[in-house]
Amino acid sequence: MKILFDLFPLLLFFVSYKLAGGHQDAIHSVLNEHVGKFVSGGAIPASQAPLIAATIVGIIATTAQVLYLLARRKKVDGALWISLVVFVVFGSMTIYFHDGDFIKWKPTVIYWALATAMLVAYRFFDKNMIRVAMEKQVQLPEPVWVRLHFMWVTFWLVLGFVNLFVAFVLFKSQDEAWVNFKLFGVTGLMLVFFIAQAFYLSKHIKDEA
Repeated sequence: MKILFDLFPLLLFFVSYKLAGGHQDAIHSVLNEHVGKFVSGGAIPASQAPLIAATIVGIIATTAQVLYLLARRKKVDGALWISLVVFVVFGSMTIYFHDGDFIKWKPTVIYWALATAMLVAYRFFDKNMIRVAMEKQVQLPEPVWVRLHFMWVTFWLVLGFVNLFVAFVLFKSQDEAWVNFKLFGVTGLMLVFFIAQAFYLSKHIKDEA
């Protein structure tokens, strides 16, 4: 259930992009009628309409996540706050300048912000964020926790570079290909990482038994 909650903005972003792409003329007209007067140049190009529509939906969905948790008096974790701030900033620039390059930077900024936060917490506050998140479920020796911490930092950094490569080199000017990668490619890479992490942890858990 939590996985679906975490993926909620991404899924809505993907679905809204596909729906808007299938009705581009209608979405273009609606956006220019209601949003056009607030953007640079006073009009949104038809080619950018699907991505801008998806960006608006994504911002609303992420905001709704935060408001839902606050209304339920539940903790909003740091990653979600980072996601909201970055989505609003880069999403707003995407809408105002009707330029999809801004929103394509958003995942990388989030991944690198997470890596930076983990490094700062470890270096200056002696806090291993991965251990904080997982130690109730599994007991590991200290050296393993440290390696796991840096595995996650490295993963976020590499994933950020991969997103830039896909967005601006491999599929340059191909919005739909990048949107597909954002859902299926990134999710696939995370799944592979989780599986590799599970194998790594299982070895050390057995060693501790």
